[in-house]
Amino acid sequence: MAVHTVRSPATHLHTGTSRNISPSHRKPNDAIRLSFRSPKLRRFISVSSSLHEGNEHGKENSVRALEVKKIPEDSPLLPKPLSSNQLAEPVSNGSRVRVAYQGVRGAYSESAAEKAYPNCEAVPCEEFDTAFEAVERWLVDRAVLPIENSLGGSIHRNYDLLLRHNLHIVGEVKLAVRHCLLANHGVKLDGLRRVLSHPQALAQCENTLTRLGLVREAVDDTAGAAKLIALEGLSDAAAVASAKAAEIYGLSIVVEDIQDDSDNVTRFLMLAREPIIPGTNRLFKTSIVFSLEEGPGVLFKALAVFALRQINLTKMESRPLRKTPLRASGGLKYFDYLFYVDFEASMADEVAQNALRHLEEFATFLRVLGSYPVDTTML
Repeated sequence: MAVHTVRSPATHLHTGTSRNISPSHRKPNDAIRLSFRSPKLRRFISVSSSLHEGNEHGKENSVRALEVKKIPEDSPLLPKPLSSNQLAEPVSNGSRVRVAYQGVRGAYSESAAEKAYPNCEAVPCEEFDTAFEAVERWLVDRAVLPIENSLGGSIHRNYDLLLRHNLHIVGEVKLAVRHCLLANHGVKLDGLRRVLSHPQALAQCENTLTRLGLVREAVDDTAGAAKLIALEGLSDAAAVASAKAAEIYGLSIVVEDIQDDSDNVTRFLMLAREPIIPGTNRLFKTSIVFSLEEGPGVLFKALAVFALRQINLTKMESRPLRKTPLRASGGLKYFDYLFYVDFEASMADEVAQNALRHLEEFATFLRVLGSYPVDTTML
């Protein structure tokens, strides 16, 4: 198994991934060193970035949107989301910050982007991959993508993409999700037979939808469901989406707040090409990913580097190492995992630096995904 190791006695913590973890056809990593004011931090952190370039005609078609039904190409309602084959087309609209999100207009991700960057130009993308690549290719300045929901759990796809791409987490934003049942004007609740939405949204409203006796149909996203209802003029179907989607697509709100749990919050990550300089003047969070050798107590030992220094862990997620998911040892086969961890500390703090130096001694791979301010608006 070839992963980017940090076993060497060098004092720098590398944040790049090896070519075996990243997708094929990447160019060799170019090391970029950041200049920090703190001498200790300067000695400790180095960043590797990959020059991820497509061909000049934008022929990379690795990302495709899954369409449930054909939307009219000439619809005057809204611009189409950015697709992978448009990634080579530089588009700009003035000097506003351009922020990519997954979905169409009216998606919760759009609201998260506008909360993270007020007055930004929100750019819809067909897929999560497209949003990552749009930032890497300088089509947009930032991306705001969901990473976990208080009811539905983690968005595993975006954990995998964090490792595959060379973007940095520069912030987080938490958004309260309030689902509404939307239908065309004149459609009554007792006339509805089915409901369309993203699978997670349908699951989050399961009790209400069961009580109403509606047949559930999954589509790619909540706002996409609202758009489909409006464009096709459906009279027997409703969408689970936001009140903003109702306003954009000219739908009426049949029932408000249909989620089963009022504490429905989605956490989004703010991604950029360059990391921010961590500070100590406010509450910071640091996100890392690492892998370990197989053996008794190895994970306990890894977590102990934080417990010994009174560093609070706020999130831990394991994901299989896709290139070599199975490892042979002593005649047995084990799953090989990557561990994603968030902890409450800034990389400007010496205690956090010491914790990662300690972890570096026995981790087979270690990368800092970002050190960024905590969103305290919902605490």
